[in-house]
Amino acid sequence: MNSAPPEAAAALRAIGWPFEGAPAEAGDPRWREAIAAHPGTRPARVVEQHRTGYLVAEGLSAGFSVESPPEWQRATLPPEQRAAVGDWVLLEGARIVALLPRRTVIKRGAAGEHYRQQVIAANVDVVLVVCGLNADFNPRRIERYLLLVRGGGAEPVVVLTKADKPGADVDAALAALADVAGAEVPVLAVNAKDRDSVAALEAWLRPGVSAVLVGSSGAGKSTLTNTLLGSERMKTAAVRESDERGRHTTTHRALIPLPSGACLIDTPGMRELKPTGEEDVAESFVDIEALAEQCRFRDCSHAREPGCAVRAAIEASELSPQRFASYLKLRDEVAGAAGKLAHRKAQNAEEKVPGKNKRLDDKYGKR
Repeated sequence: MNSAPPEAAAALRAIGWPFEGAPAEAGDPRWREAIAAHPGTRPARVVEQHRTGYLVAEGLSAGFSVESPPEWQRATLPPEQRAAVGDWVLLEGARIVALLPRRTVIKRGAAGEHYRQQVIAANVDVVLVVCGLNADFNPRRIERYLLLVRGGGAEPVVVLTKADKPGADVDAALAALADVAGAEVPVLAVNAKDRDSVAALEAWLRPGVSAVLVGSSGAGKSTLTNTLLGSERMKTAAVRESDERGRHTTTHRALIPLPSGACLIDTPGMRELKPTGEEDVAESFVDIEALAEQCRFRDCSHAREPGCAVRAAIEASELSPQRFASYLKLRDEVAGAAGKLAHRKAQNAEEKVPGKNKRLDDKYGKR
């Protein structure tokens, strides 16, 4: 049976289950269909992901190890088709038998020449983009984070830490992020060690909400997590004095229930933020897109064409050259990644054609 007693349903909601009632009555028809297709299973959430396997939980109690499906062990399976922290899975005993459809997903392009996607977190409602108000502060990197977050369906919130440090200029940082974040993305400056200061995040960490922290090493993610928990659970380390670069203290992704009733996923620092090709650049650069609509020519490249509203805005100091350069760079990166993604999908479709491999073997004399 896929039904669950009221106490089991309440336990699931404590770790972010997004629906009321029994799992079989999930408010998403895709979830109901998946659950109905696997009778005798029960849902659980992935709370830790390691190279050797997964830890899942069915409530606030400690997570336990489970066996993943055989197909997940195959090197040819795209990484994004395996479970990640925040995912909901169906269990049969201590074995995962199905991955429930993702409501939201935060991904990036994995490092390397070959096209691959890496899932940072799944089924999150809020993404807290953490950046320190020291040498870590970088509007262009925040711009990249927002591009990836918007493509995943979650709500982004920019959190500027180390606001208490000497030399931290909050007003200048807010001004630098005015175009990057836009009017719809909240930007908060906090002292990650001060509970009263961090209380500003409570509006996004309500009961039942799932959030994830992303940012570079040393930005203060683990310190922020400890303050929200009210205990020193996550290991922290001081940044190097020479260049204020952080060291990796979080070595794997983990989902942690907070006293507020929300769930928080802490992640290792990320230095490389490659797009997957599924992002909408226009959504992150609405100011430039609006200017482009005013250009004299519809196919304006914003280089030397007469009547270019974008170049005019730059010359009038209404648009920073840095933001425009970032727009061009990200536009090209997303287009390049989209081409690689299309190529991969075409290859996968070709491999699934019945008899295709046999015909190729016959053609090239393989037996």
